[in-house]
Amino acid sequence: MSIYLDHAATTPMLPAAIEAYVDAMSVVGNPASIHSQGQNAKRMLEEARETVARSVGCDPIEVVFTGGGTEAINLALKGLFWARAPRRRILVPGGEHHATMDTVEWLENHDGAEPGWLPLDRAGRVDPARVADALGTGAEDVALLSLLAANNEVGTLQPVAEIGEIAAVHGIPVHIDAVSAYGQVPIDFRALSGAGRTGASGGAGGSAGGIVALSLSAHKIGGPVGIGALVLSRRASIVPLIHGGGQQRQVRSGTQDVAAAVAFAAAASALGDVPARNVHLRALRDRLIAGVLAVVPTAVLNGAAPDGPDEQRLPGNAHFTFPGCEGESLLFLLDAAGISVSTGSACQAGIPEPSHVLRAMGRSEAEARSALRITLGRDSTGADVDAFLAALPAAHAQASRAGMNDRVPTR
Repeated sequence: MSIYLDHAATTPMLPAAIEAYVDAMSVVGNPASIHSQGQNAKRMLEEARETVARSVGCDPIEVVFTGGGTEAINLALKGLFWARAPRRRILVPGGEHHATMDTVEWLENHDGAEPGWLPLDRAGRVDPARVADALGTGAEDVALLSLLAANNEVGTLQPVAEIGEIAAVHGIPVHIDAVSAYGQVPIDFRALSGAGRTGASGGAGGSAGGIVALSLSAHKIGGPVGIGALVLSRRASIVPLIHGGGQQRQVRSGTQDVAAAVAFAAAASALGDVPARNVHLRALRDRLIAGVLAVVPTAVLNGAAPDGPDEQRLPGNAHFTFPGCEGESLLFLLDAAGISVSTGSACQAGIPEPSHVLRAMGRSEAEARSALRITLGRDSTGADVDAFLAALPAAHAQASRAGMNDRVPTR
């Protein structure tokens, strides 16, 4: 038996994306060349850009293909920060993805950035009032604000539109890390960015305020690993990370990967009606959550409550802490039973660490070590959920006997 319940880490590549990838790889031609084969490659690339743009409600020229979500985040944070010099402060909530946290810390260590870490509430949500307070006392020195659209561990959706409007009033550019949200909830960049907004621009050499950048990754929606995109508003001013041929608006130079872009577009096309597809995911997730709480009554669900018409949680996310158990022990025991899940915690050189997200939410280190993330995808079934629920009690009992100090061997 092999049950995959770690779709937040990556989801299987769609057959349509694989087929598009293979077909496009046989096409020769650099899209920057002016001969007919080069122009054919350029046509394929631009059609892919248009498709990805439609999937998030932006203009095709605003889609800058990157080598993945991490590069897109680095480009947004470093590029906006450098463009906003001499402003030094970067506002970031606690519990962000390490692609953001590590980039901010790099800018702090190498470029004199001053991080302003915004608190999370017990559900993992950023309070817009705290953002308003932070901007109300010294916005003139804030270079940018960056936050997740949805937390990649606990699945809580953030009030990005409201926060974007607050930042716009102060002329502060905002980057949204939408890697975890893409394909799970509808994204309309044009609406979020307030296309045509005539608010403060942040001064000479700075970027326009409000949401101006949004990061995506193809492999989260059934596309290939190694390609992502930074959706960058026409209003934004940014300094590139990579210099060369000036491809993609002088923002990201380098010969573009046509085949990967075409496969990315195939996956984006398959998203279809996201809210309609979420009905299936939510039903499975709620069945899983109810089942876990039934078989392990001491388990604690983390993140926003999964109920109500306006619920603020990803439809495929279930995140629990199991008091008295190491999440790592549970992971290995479930893996031995053929169930793939995640602790959601970072690993440095193979050494598990407590969940920094739960710590940012005010949880203890013991709680942060007892986390397990179960994430569903488009091909998840009721049988997958039932198999997980059948394997969980024995794994939990064994992990409970091991306690919080001893760890179950990997094999």
